[in-house]
Amino acid sequence: MIGAFALLVPDYDQAIRFFCDGLGFKLTADIDQGHKRWVTVQPAAGGVQLVLAQAKDAREMAAVGDQAGGRVWLFLHTDDFARDAARIVAAGGVFEETPRIEDYGTVAVWRDVWGNRWDLLQPI
Repeated sequence: MIGAFALLVPDYDQAIRFFCDGLGFKLTADIDQGHKRWVTVQPAAGGVQLVLAQAKDAREMAAVGDQAGGRVWLFLHTDDFARDAARIVAAGGVFEETPRIEDYGTVAVWRDVWGNRWDLLQPI
């Protein structure tokens, strides 16, 4: 079972505000380790946690928002597409397309404030 994965961000506190205040995620850990912080967030409904990893050098900063080479690589499930799409936009996310109906549910691609591409998906 995958419990968490790292997401490079430019700043811990900005990322916490985006995910927790903006998208309604839970802050599950924020531990000062001296040279860095261990920060994890999780969707309110549960699931895999994101380890918010603050970029520490030019190489990591260059990868912020492009960890998947421009592909959609993050998939946020919802039980209310319209509600969560509105939260994403209010938090600074940008939808690249209008929602579409697929065999597996309602879906649309959006970018977070750093440029990572996500699918918002309301499964059937």
